[in-house]
Amino acid sequence: MPSYFTDLAQQYIDGEWRPGTGSWDIIDFNPYDGEKLASITIATVDEVDQAYRAAARAQKAWAATNAYARRAVFEKVLRLIEDREQEITEAIITELGGTGLKAAFELHLAKEFLRESIHLALRPEGRIIPSPVDGKENRLYRVPVGVVGVISPFNFPFLLSLKSVAPALALGNAVVLKPHQDTPIVGGTLVAKLFEDAGLPAGLLNVVLTDVAEIGDAFIEHPVPRVISFTGSDKVGRHVATVCAAQFKRTVLELGGNSALVVLDDADIDYAVDAAVFSRYVHQGQVCMAAHRVLVDRSIAGEFTEKFVAKVRSLKAGDPRDPRTVIGPVINSSQAEAVSATVEQAVAEGATALVHGTTTGNLVEPSVLTDVPADSPLLRQEVFGPVAFLIPFDGEEEAVRLVNDTPYGLSGAVHTGDIERGVRFAQQIDTGMFHVNDGTVHDEPLVPFGGEKNSGVGRLNGETTLDAFTTTKWISVQHGRSGFPF
Repeated sequence: MPSYFTDLAQQYIDGEWRPGTGSWDIIDFNPYDGEKLASITIATVDEVDQAYRAAARAQKAWAATNAYARRAVFEKVLRLIEDREQEITEAIITELGGTGLKAAFELHLAKEFLRESIHLALRPEGRIIPSPVDGKENRLYRVPVGVVGVISPFNFPFLLSLKSVAPALALGNAVVLKPHQDTPIVGGTLVAKLFEDAGLPAGLLNVVLTDVAEIGDAFIEHPVPRVISFTGSDKVGRHVATVCAAQFKRTVLELGGNSALVVLDDADIDYAVDAAVFSRYVHQGQVCMAAHRVLVDRSIAGEFTEKFVAKVRSLKAGDPRDPRTVIGPVINSSQAEAVSATVEQAVAEGATALVHGTTTGNLVEPSVLTDVPADSPLLRQEVFGPVAFLIPFDGEEEAVRLVNDTPYGLSGAVHTGDIERGVRFAQQIDTGMFHVNDGTVHDEPLVPFGGEKNSGVGRLNGETTLDAFTTTKWISVQHGRSGFPF
């Protein structure tokens, strides 16, 4: 077991490692074998307040620090991740149940986003804007928002914590991070340790390990943070948005999805099968961009289905430490039960299980379902597990209608032998992201990431990160004398 789970099972507030003062503990388990990794006394409302107050005290000096000096911290964090890559990989496998392949994927993206944060520190630029008033100079400054609260999920906790924490800090803000209670180390205190070892001044990054059962809405209601960056379910995201709106706080909400991968009649079937299987089953399907629905033109549905089912049957489920394993455990027992219940409900509604995986503990084997009734709510909700719905369609018009028949709008993909046909198809889909001749699971440092409808509000990555974690300030200078009417 990595030493992280003994060394980092504490709160990190104002540069100090200390236990929480709550009356109960978060127990961190290995989702595959149930091994107890750590027992963490939770943070209270008072400790959330201490974390935010520490962030507010530290932020002004950090914002005034030369951007080149700020950049050096992120360069050091990147080197530390590279030096400790094996340890971090082991921690991801142990705490998340992620496979080695998944850990490598997450670390690769984390390093790419850190590289972008290094450049982001130097990105804010001011402008001089013309004025209709003689003698007036309009200066437009881009300044940090102040303090950012970050709530990260359990599926890619290291990446998705860093994805908000690093740019917010790079742009001169301070941060308080609350990771998911199932991934408190990889998504929380491990991130803090890296920044501490890289020389980030105390108070700029604080991590509180706690639960809404203890603190209620204190994390998002606190008066200090001006932006809340939340990644998680649309149900919780709706609540976060409601609370923050009442306090005029800005939110960045990266929420769930119900993405579709569409295979048109002129697609490369073998390639589309590979893309669809990866898009649905990567990290046990616990990915917001996963292809829940695989839509196939009826003229090629027979061949596609045969090959898709054969490939799914070949996916090895088991110990994520085994390099041959593709399907590891889902994060906890309630998630395993929910995924299993989804399969049973679909079958009860009349669906055919072409592959009917079994569930043992938190290990949920992959399933493939077809003939799901068109009016089934299962086709319109997010299923966070290794279950694929195969749906035939007749022609592009029906495919577009089916893809859009969901309250979500995050990602998606279309496969076709004609790239421009694919682009025309993509333009008709109500999503924030869509991919031609590829999978549905993509994230890149410079490309705006986010969804439409119930899949979220706002964007991250590249220039959109500037909009998320800075604000603009107008300062005018009157070089002459203004005239006033009285």
